Amino acid sequence: MSSVTTDIRQTSPRPTGRHGQAGLAASAALLLATVLTGCAGSASADSGTLQASGSTTVAPVASDAAEALKSRGLKITVATQGGSAGGISQLGLGQIQVALSSKPLADKDRKDYPKVDFVPTQIGADAVGIIVTKQVADGGVKNLTKDQVKGLFEGKITNWKQVGGPDLKVFVYDKEPGRGTREVLDKFVYGTGTPPAPPQSGNYAIVGGNEETRNKLESTPGAVGPLSTGFIEGHDGLVAVSLEGIAPTEANIATAKYPMSRPLFMITNGAPQGAAKDYIDYILAPEGQKLLSKHGYLTRQQIGM
Repeated sequence: MSSVTTDIRQTSPRPTGRHGQAGLAASAALLLATVLTGCAGSASADSGTLQASGSTTVAPVASDAAEALKSRGLKITVATQGGSAGGISQLGLGQIQVALSSKPLADKDRKDYPKVDFVPTQIGADAVGIIVTKQVADGGVKNLTKDQVKGLFEGKITNWKQVGGPDLKVFVYDKEPGRGTREVLDKFVYGTGTPPAPPQSGNYAIVGGNEETRNKLESTPGAVGPLSTGFIEGHDGLVAVSLEGIAPTEANIATAKYPMSRPLFMITNGAPQGAAKDYIDYILAPEGQKLLSKHGYLTRQQIGM
């Protein structure tokens, strides 16, 4: 007999600074989608269950693949604890077998876990959008420059009329440190430089996963935040603006012309083996690649892999 359960767990208090300073004790719902089947496949030694965790961007694809594979006797849990950085850390500590990441591995990751042979497998691509409400877009904000994005997230631009939009206060929802989305934004705005501390403003808040971010953006007039463009498909109240005159279209993402394009990864310790290999191979195969399209991401074929 097989069953599928979904648990919602709370994260620990989040850092509030752009460098991870302690501050506001904000917690967010953590989606843990667990797929269980009666017959165990080869996976973790303790439970017979392959464990994957990390990016809330990669998680929908990972969860759908896990659901599809339960009929083949594979038991897979998919969690989103700590985003991309959390998944990489859990893999480094041996707590999971597959890390989900919407950011490339950094030199620091390898230095922090020197005994781990991190092997990333790119499953597709995505784009981080600077997302605004339809009211803001309809009011004239169709494109933002790098300096304007910087001004918004540093709290220097406080009203949309300062960038050609409506007379409406700006409310920024920034991503917490360690999230792949946040790293893409910081790279676009600051390059290799160090981002400053967050603004001390009542119109600035830290959020975690993609669903939480989307919900906050939809419910707040004048809101802006970084979010996977795939997560706003079907949500007509949200708009991804162009950056430096370049829209996050499929063609611009595939060629990385859009400045906040990014790869999506599943990472293992060493080359994928056993259940992890079966899992990743399924996502790389045509049937699994359809899951990328389903969630608004680009397939490997679309990006020329």
